[in-house]
Amino acid sequence: AEFVESGGALVQPGGSLRLSCETSGHMFSFHTMGWFRQLPGKSRVWVGSISPDSVRTTYADSVKGRFTISRDNAKSTVFLQMDNLKPEDTAVYYCNRADLRGSAFYTFWGQGTQVTVST
Repeated sequence: AEFVESGGALVQPGGSLRLSCETSGHMFSFHTMGWFRQLPGKSRVWVGSISPDSVRTTYADSVKGRFTISRDNAKSTVFLQMDNLKPEDTAVYYCNRADLRGSAFYTFWGQGTQVTVST
Protein backbone atom coordinates (compact mmCIF):
# COMPACT_ATOMS: atom_id res chain seq x y z
CA ALA A 1 0.00 0.00 0.00
CA GLU A 2 1.01 3.60 -0.55
CA PHE A 3 -0.30 6.80 0.99
CA VAL A 4 0.21 10.31 -0.42
CA GLU A 5 -1.00 13.12 1.80
CA SER A 6 -1.49 16.69 0.62
CA GLY A 7 -3.22 19.94 1.44
CA GLY A 8 -1.23 21.11 4.42
CA ALA A 9 -0.45 24.80 4.77
CA LEU A 10 0.10 27.70 7.12
CA VAL A 11 -3.24 28.96 8.41
CA GLN A 12 -4.35 31.41 11.07
CA PRO A 13 -6.17 30.28 14.20
CA GLY A 14 -9.85 29.85 13.47
CA GLY A 15 -9.17 29.01 9.86
CA SER A 16 -9.92 25.88 7.86
CA LEU A 17 -8.02 23.38 5.75
CA ARG A 18 -8.93 20.28 3.82
CA LEU A 19 -6.37 17.52 3.65
CA SER A 20 -6.38 14.70 1.12
CA CYS A 21 -4.78 11.28 1.14
CA GLU A 22 -4.59 9.33 -2.07
CA THR A 23 -3.97 5.64 -1.59
CA SER A 24 -3.01 2.73 -3.78
CA GLY A 25 -1.96 -0.87 -3.52
CA HIS A 26 -4.79 -2.07 -1.32
CA MET A 27 -8.52 -2.62 -1.53
CA PHE A 28 -9.41 0.85 -0.32
CA SER A 29 -13.18 0.50 -0.49
CA PHE A 30 -13.11 -2.46 1.90
CA HIS A 31 -11.01 -0.82 4.60
CA THR A 32 -11.57 1.58 7.46
CA MET A 33 -9.19 4.52 7.07
CA GLY A 34 -7.73 6.80 9.68
CA TRP A 35 -5.94 10.11 10.05
CA PHE A 36 -3.07 10.59 12.46
CA ARG A 37 -0.80 13.47 13.39
CA GLN A 38 2.64 13.90 14.84
CA LEU A 39 4.35 16.81 16.54
CA PRO A 40 8.16 17.11 16.46
CA GLY A 41 9.66 14.77 19.01
CA LYS A 42 6.31 13.27 19.86
CA SER A 43 4.61 10.01 19.02
CA ARG A 44 2.11 9.84 16.21
CA VAL A 45 -1.46 10.05 17.57
CA TRP A 46 -4.81 9.16 16.13
CA VAL A 47 -7.14 11.91 14.90
CA GLY A 48 -10.12 10.00 13.55
CA SER A 49 -11.36 7.13 11.39
CA ILE A 50 -14.03 6.40 8.82
CA SER A 51 -15.67 3.08 7.97
CA PRO A 52 -15.56 1.68 4.43
CA ASP A 53 -19.12 2.77 3.69
CA SER A 54 -18.73 6.17 5.41
CA VAL A 55 -21.55 5.33 7.80
CA ARG A 56 -19.39 5.45 10.89
CA THR A 57 -16.80 8.01 11.89
CA THR A 58 -14.92 8.26 15.14
CA TYR A 59 -12.73 11.10 16.43
CA ALA A 60 -10.26 11.90 19.13
CA ASP A 61 -11.77 14.15 21.79
CA SER A 62 -9.31 16.92 20.90
CA VAL A 63 -10.79 17.35 17.42
CA LYS A 64 -14.39 16.25 17.88
CA GLY A 65 -16.80 18.85 16.51
CA ARG A 66 -14.07 20.62 14.53
CA PHE A 67 -12.72 17.95 12.17
CA THR A 68 -14.69 15.85 9.68
CA ILE A 69 -13.44 12.79 7.80
CA SER A 70 -14.90 11.75 4.47
CA ARG A 71 -13.87 9.48 1.64
CA ASP A 72 -14.29 8.87 -2.07
CA ASN A 73 -14.03 5.16 -2.72
CA ALA A 74 -14.02 5.64 -6.49
CA LYS A 75 -10.83 7.68 -6.14
CA SER A 76 -9.31 5.73 -3.26
CA THR A 77 -8.99 9.00 -1.39
CA VAL A 78 -9.76 9.99 2.18
CA PHE A 79 -10.21 13.60 3.30
CA LEU A 80 -9.86 15.51 6.55
CA GLN A 81 -11.81 18.76 6.79
CA MET A 82 -10.39 20.82 9.62
CA ASP A 83 -12.34 23.82 10.89
CA ASN A 84 -11.76 26.25 13.74
CA LEU A 85 -8.10 25.34 13.75
CA LYS A 86 -6.05 25.95 16.89
CA PRO A 87 -2.28 26.34 17.34
CA GLU A 88 -2.22 22.94 19.05
CA ASP A 89 -3.38 21.38 15.78
CA THR A 90 0.03 22.16 14.31
CA ALA A 91 1.55 18.84 13.25
CA VAL A 92 2.41 16.61 10.33
CA TYR A 93 -0.73 14.73 9.29
CA TYR A 94 -0.78 11.19 7.93
CA CYS A 95 -3.34 8.66 6.81
CA ASN A 96 -3.28 4.90 7.13
CA ARG A 97 -5.57 1.96 7.06
CA ALA A 98 -6.93 1.80 10.60
CA ASP A 99 -9.76 0.69 12.82
CA LEU A 100 -12.45 2.83 14.38
CA ARG A 101 -10.70 2.77 17.74
CA GLY A 102 -7.56 4.40 16.38
CA SER A 103 -5.10 1.63 15.71
CA ALA A 104 -3.11 1.88 12.49
CA PHE A 105 -2.89 -1.25 10.38
CA TYR A 106 0.36 -0.70 8.49
CA THR A 107 3.68 0.06 10.13
CA PHE A 108 4.82 2.18 7.21
CA TRP A 109 3.64 5.71 6.51
CA GLY A 110 3.56 8.27 3.73
CA GLN A 111 5.50 11.52 3.80
CA GLY A 112 2.71 13.34 5.57
CA THR A 113 1.57 16.91 5.07
CA GLN A 114 2.52 19.80 7.36
CA VAL A 115 -0.20 21.87 8.98
CA THR A 116 0.88 24.98 10.83
CA VAL A 117 -1.64 27.07 12.74
CA SER A 118 -0.15 30.41 13.67
CA THR A 119 -0.60 34.16 13.41
